[in-house]
Amino acid sequence: MSTLLLRTIQRPNHARAWRNLHRSINYSASRASASTQSTLSGSPFAIKNVLLVQKLQDAKVSRAVDQVVNHIHDKYPHVHIFHEASPLHPADPPQNTEVYQHRGAQEDKPSIDLVITLGGDGTILHASSLFSNGPVPPVLSFSLGTLGFLLPFSFDTLEQALSDVFHGRVSILPRMRLMCTMKTAEGVEKPRKNSIGTKNIQKSLNQILGAEVMNEISLHRGRSPHLTSVDAYVDGQHLTAAVSDGLIVATPTGSTAYSLSSGGPIVHPSVSALLLTPVSPMSLSFRPLVLPGTSTVRLQMNKSSRTLAYISMDGRDVGKLYPGEYLEVAASKHPIPCIKRSNHPGEDHWVHDINTLLGFNVSFKRSNL
Repeated sequence: MSTLLLRTIQRPNHARAWRNLHRSINYSASRASASTQSTLSGSPFAIKNVLLVQKLQDAKVSRAVDQVVNHIHDKYPHVHIFHEASPLHPADPPQNTEVYQHRGAQEDKPSIDLVITLGGDGTILHASSLFSNGPVPPVLSFSLGTLGFLLPFSFDTLEQALSDVFHGRVSILPRMRLMCTMKTAEGVEKPRKNSIGTKNIQKSLNQILGAEVMNEISLHRGRSPHLTSVDAYVDGQHLTAAVSDGLIVATPTGSTAYSLSSGGPIVHPSVSALLLTPVSPMSLSFRPLVLPGTSTVRLQMNKSSRTLAYISMDGRDVGKLYPGEYLEVAASKHPIPCIKRSNHPGEDHWVHDINTLLGFNVSFKRSNL
């Protein structure tokens, strides 16, 4: 596995340097999805537009948003702060911010240089969905939610973390995303409706074409009493006819989510791989598979299947798959570049997190009766 080390950028145009960092991150992750160490020359003027994405209906998070806005406004007055528009937010954005509309034409949207998320792991998944058609800006995530497996920064470190980011003293981990397309039995692509990431999702197959997800794409039988019958292909070769409750195609990041609950392996996020995990298969010999990150997986409903399959992407139900129709899943060219806690080589907080958050290999303790 190759690791691309980005050279220190020493150009007077720091905004261009930040954009070059984006392109380098996307290139390295699309080739290997490897952990990328990067350093930018120290200028706070490399970042001009910041987008805040927050956990909804949480008073603590709302107060934290105000604190972030006030700090950036005072310390980095040149920065424009955008706040995501949502039907659950008040009509007016927080003071000193502008509304960011993720719907509409791309040319009408501001160019975002940095995304700051405040909430839990689901907040990062939502932030990823806001950029489902192209590159994602670097994401700085603060833990204000439930689990926090994807959240490297405590909110207590806000000022130091922002200083490190604005002056380029950061490391980037490009986390793979999956690109999903849906086709009819004749191989014709379905047109896509741009409604991914909204609260009221129209449950139509059309909307998932071209969508990019961070954790996993799953097919499942839903409320049907019958098992799904799905033909799985890897790079055009027939792998198996899977009779099960469902199938999951996950990223290494998603290996600690739904895939793990279904018996899949834990994979380090810097590994370039796709995971194919069955959900309650009828055959005991159907084990989870780890495939190369360059693979294309096709999941096709068997024409003799007694039930249709429901499609979920990062936990959101988005449509149905009828007999003969299929999904094609591959690694996206646009990973999500997550800012890490430390840029010291060899320091890996992933090992710490699987022990503290997941209780990896914790033994049973004898209790005194």
